[in-house]
This record gives sequence, C-alpha cells and structure tokens, in this order.
Amino acid sequence: MSSTAIGKQGSGAEHQHLAHVVFIAGAAAVGGFLFGYDSSNINGAVLGIQKHFEVGQAATGLTVSSALIGSAVGAWFGGLLSDRIGRIRTMQLAAVLFLVSAIGAMFPFSIWDLAIWRVVGGIAIGVASVIGPAYIAEVAPPAYRGRLASLQQLAIVLGIGVSALVNWVIKDFAPLGPDGSHDLNGSLGGLEPWQWMLGAAAVPAIIYFVLASVIPESPHYLLSIGKTGKARAVLSEVEGIEDDEALDAKVADLRRGMRTERRSSVKSLLGGRFGLLPIVWVGIALAVFQQFVGINVIFYYSDTLWHSVGQNTDSLLISMVSPVINIIGTFIAIAFIDRVGRKPLLLIGSVGMAIGLGVAAIAFGNSVKVNGELSLPGAWGPVALVFANVFVLSFALSWGVILWVLLGEMFPLRIRGAALAVGTAANWVANWLVTVSFPSMGDWNLSVTYWIYAAFALLSIPFVLRFIRETKGTALENVA
Repeated sequence: MSSTAIGKQGSGAEHQHLAHVVFIAGAAAVGGFLFGYDSSNINGAVLGIQKHFEVGQAATGLTVSSALIGSAVGAWFGGLLSDRIGRIRTMQLAAVLFLVSAIGAMFPFSIWDLAIWRVVGGIAIGVASVIGPAYIAEVAPPAYRGRLASLQQLAIVLGIGVSALVNWVIKDFAPLGPDGSHDLNGSLGGLEPWQWMLGAAAVPAIIYFVLASVIPESPHYLLSIGKTGKARAVLSEVEGIEDDEALDAKVADLRRGMRTERRSSVKSLLGGRFGLLPIVWVGIALAVFQQFVGINVIFYYSDTLWHSVGQNTDSLLISMVSPVINIIGTFIAIAFIDRVGRKPLLLIGSVGMAIGLGVAAIAFGNSVKVNGELSLPGAWGPVALVFANVFVLSFALSWGVILWVLLGEMFPLRIRGAALAVGTAANWVANWLVTVSFPSMGDWNLSVTYWIYAAFALLSIPFVLRFIRETKGTALENVA
C-alpha cells in the first residue's frame, strides 16, 4: 500500500485492509498446511499399516515415500497448470486431490493401492508447494510480501504439528493391546485407528476448497488472459490503490515483469563446464543438502523410531515434541532472517544439526536387544530424544526456512522461474531417496544411518562458506 493511500484511508482503514490481505494470503497458505499435514500424518499410522498388511521395511519405505514421487510431479507441473487454468482453480484441484487421497487411503485394499492413494496426495502436495507461494507473492503488497510469504512455511510446520496431535488423540481412543499400549489395529468405530489417522486429512482438504473459492484470482493471471479490468479491481482490493494513474503504472510494471519471466526456461539454465550454470548447481546442492541431513526421517518415522528403541507406550506422544519444536524454530527463523542474514543462520543451523545428529548416533549405538527388540538403556533414551530435537530446532531455525527464501532470491531474474522449478524438484527427489531408504538402513544399523546424516550436516558447512552468497537486503533485480 502506498503512503498516499495510507494517508487517505487512515489507520483504521489501513488495519482493515491489512487484515483482508492477511486473510487472502492465509487462505492460500492452507495449501501449505495440507502440505505439512498430508506428508506427515503417515507417521503415526506406520506401525498399524505394517501389522495390518504384514509387510516389511522395504515395502513400508516404498509406501511412505510414494507420496514424494507424486510431489515431484505436482511441483514440476503445478506452475504450468496454474498458468493454464488459473491460480484459484489450481488450488481447488489440489484440494480435491487431497480429499480423494484421504478417502482412498482410509479404505485401502492392499499396501499397493495405499501407495497409489499416497501418490495422488503427493501430487496435491507438489501443486500446493508451488501455487501457494506463487499466489501470495502475486497478491501481497510489496511492504508486506516477506512476512506474508513466510505464512506458507509457518502453515507447513503447523500442519506437521496438528497431524501429530490428531494422530495422538486418535491413538488415545484406540483399544488397549495385551502389552497395555494402545493397539493401532484394534476396532475404533468399525475401522482400525490408523485408518482414521489417514482419513482425517479430508477435513482440512474441504476447508481449503472452501477458502480457495472465496479469495480473488491473481492479477498476474488475469492480465495474462486479457482481463485487465478484473486485474485492476484485484490490485485495488489487495494493495489499496484507488488512483487510476497509480493503477495504470502498477499494471504496466506487472506486464514488464511478466515479459521477463516468460523468457525463463530450462534451456536458459544450460551452460558451464558441467551442463548447467554454476549458480543452478549451487541451488540444486542447497536443496539436496536440506534433505540429506535426514530431517524427514523425524517427521515420517519418529513413532516407529522411538518404538524401535524401547519407547513403546509413549512413542506417538514423544513424536509430538518434534513438530512443536519445529514450529518454535520457524518463528525464530522468521524473526532473525532479515536481521542476522541467510548465510550466518545456515552456518549456525549446520553446526547445531551436526552436534544433534552426532550425539543421537552415539546414543543409538548404545542400544541393546531385549526380547528381540531394541532398547536404549539408562540415560541413553532421554539423551537420544533431547539431541534428536536439538537437530530439529537447528534445522527449523535455519535450513527449513532459508532454503525456500534463497531459492527465490539467489537466481538472476532471467532464469529464476526455471531454476526454482529445478531446485524444488531436486529437493523432492532427495526427500524421496532419504524416505525410501531409511526403514532398511535403520533396520540394518540405526547408529550408522544417523552418522551418515551427521556427515552431510558437517559437509554443508564448507559448502555454505564457499558457495552461498548473502542476499540479505539485495534487490531481486540486482542479483547477477
């Protein structure tokens, strides 16, 4: 909103306008909430799924990670789809896919059709991962864009946290098994508790569809299909611009920017000694490092992990700690990213992750088998829990948020769109590799697996020092 408009409207109208813009951005960010919720609600259901379908670690890993295959597809084509049918219809389509996936996963016939339903949900996650930030950036006034864009990441971690809470509540209603713990394969309302965990995603999916139906279309898309009058109306609504000349100038600016963005294609990324421009390789490596430290092992498998080391009764309750810490760390990142800078926070996070993962690896190395099952004796259980969450906090206040900020800032405008798509796809592929491999690797040697993640955390330190440029305070048009 311009200072002239603020002066005309007064503080009361300004606050009312800001609240309206926050509502619009928040409604779009519900896709991010479903992104976090749908990608992590499998966590509490894994043990029940394994027992119900009588499958091993390899099939479990493929089922859990199958959503990520769909996510890579959805992320790659989400932008193209939104350009063809519009941002709002794309959000509505994602909501429908979330709903269909939740219902299908709630009533699977086999482990393999459950995997297919998760692929469908993954496509929705991929679409939501690109359409939410893109829409918010297009409708947010420049003065609030950074803070409003952070709603997407905040929504993701809230989705992860709420899914853990819902899973815990459902498990608390589950009947008790012979060992005194809640049985995920007992009868709860005619279904098994793990089915309710997967089906609960239908509720936020319906909310997302309703909210996406009441917010305005992006002015960028409206201009691209020749609806200049509607684009002007949306710009007036979201930026508070009332003067016709100011609206004309804004529309002209948007058209110039859109012409530049259209020149961005995968072909524009080619060059350099290794096929792609060096800055593109840096973006890909940044995206891969974020996943190769093993963060999603915590969010997809933590119930299984703590159960496997002897925390049987309270494993799902313990799993709720990490999402809460993740939310706290995200708030810390939002508070300091423009004060401390991107690069220092990345380095702080890398050191913290290496320490957390290293100590957790030592703790898991001291596990013993009791009655055929792993257990952490003495203080090693609490030590593993504390330092696993040191890792989560270190990730959340650094790499969790900063990757997406840097991918939007580090590339020159002429290649930004295509480079962002490649970086996002690389992140999903790396996520899939870690997720599909963890069950088998953890079953082979949990301690060594965590040492591997710790090694990537250590390697990220020289990578950041050597290749990452600080972008704090740099105008996007000045990135070369």
